[in-house]
Amino acid sequence: MDFTPTPEQAAARDLAARIFGDLSTPDRLAAAGTGTDAELWKALCAAGLPGAVEEVGLLGLVLLLEEQGRTTAQVPFAASCVYGLLAVTAHGSADQRARLLPGLRDGTEVATGAFPARGGRVRAEGGRLCGAVPWVPWLRDATFVLVAAASSEARGGSAGHSLWMVRTADVNCEPVELTAPWRAGRLELDGVRAERLGGGYEDGVPEEASAGSGVREEASAGSGVRDKAAPGSAYDDVLATARTAFAGLQAGVCAGSLARAVAHTNEREQFGEPLAVKQAVQLRAADAYMDTEAIRVTAYEAAWRRDAGLPYDTHALTTAWWASEAGRRVVHAGQHLHGGTGADVEHPVHRHFLWGRQLDAYLGCGGEVLAELGDLIAAQEEAE
Repeated sequence: MDFTPTPEQAAARDLAARIFGDLSTPDRLAAAGTGTDAELWKALCAAGLPGAVEEVGLLGLVLLLEEQGRTTAQVPFAASCVYGLLAVTAHGSADQRARLLPGLRDGTEVATGAFPARGGRVRAEGGRLCGAVPWVPWLRDATFVLVAAASSEARGGSAGHSLWMVRTADVNCEPVELTAPWRAGRLELDGVRAERLGGGYEDGVPEEASAGSGVREEASAGSGVRDKAAPGSAYDDVLATARTAFAGLQAGVCAGSLARAVAHTNEREQFGEPLAVKQAVQLRAADAYMDTEAIRVTAYEAAWRRDAGLPYDTHALTTAWWASEAGRRVVHAGQHLHGGTGADVEHPVHRHFLWGRQLDAYLGCGGEVLAELGDLIAAQEEAE
């Protein structure tokens, strides 16, 4: 395996770093409050970065999300790329790709996902959805939401889940404030008409793309679409993709928190010398660095395997566990190394703390993820 970015991935990463660095500054973030930075989103879309994800694949997206995480930029980049662009590209019908991808590429359409299917229950019957999801990230900014629903007839999906696209204009959305400013909302579905990902409105297997595949035959290796089907359902694939992508975002959040802590401890002096020369400070920072690298390398591996068309479900859970457990440790270390300054809720490092804790919760918290990983490994060993 080789995680070295391709020239296209490196160029996209560098462009993203420049845009996020120029526009997602502490002053602009403070002015935005809990809202989305519309100017930053327009700049990203004008640069073609959402659309570039199709070419650079999941590994490229992880690289881009690292740059977003470093600045905690308030845009729905991860959600729209994972639950919109990559999901529709890999599992949508030809008609859905033709209708939805142009808007997702240029940012006029924004997607999010009611994933994973926990904390609420949604049923799919006859092309209509009923139920509620307590909170969905970036729902208030989205034009459509990808919903994981329990089908009346399970056909190969994990726990019988199928994927449905719902226009947010057709559903009830109540604002929900989270730990991080993710413009979340409560999703309420009262018999709303939905379109199954892969084609059709009926609760059945679409003719063009089944729930267990949905991978285009013309896809090329290394792109955002795999050229061969991996085991499992569309739900399993999108869930694993989301875990990998948000772990990449967490890697960036942690790197940003640690960078601020390093700068602070080099500038702050105690007894005539920088705090950074203290052994306790160095050890705490070193532990945070190793945790950050563990999140990064496991996210790279899971993303690389998806782009290569290899099974990556256990790898996605592994990086989700690292992002949850280690991510929480790193953002706490960032606060701690700032001393009393870290207790200031208006200090930039506090934003990294909030994002780190929110991602920890969104990924499922370490113990829950580890239990799921153990069950999956045991099931695979029994199958062998």
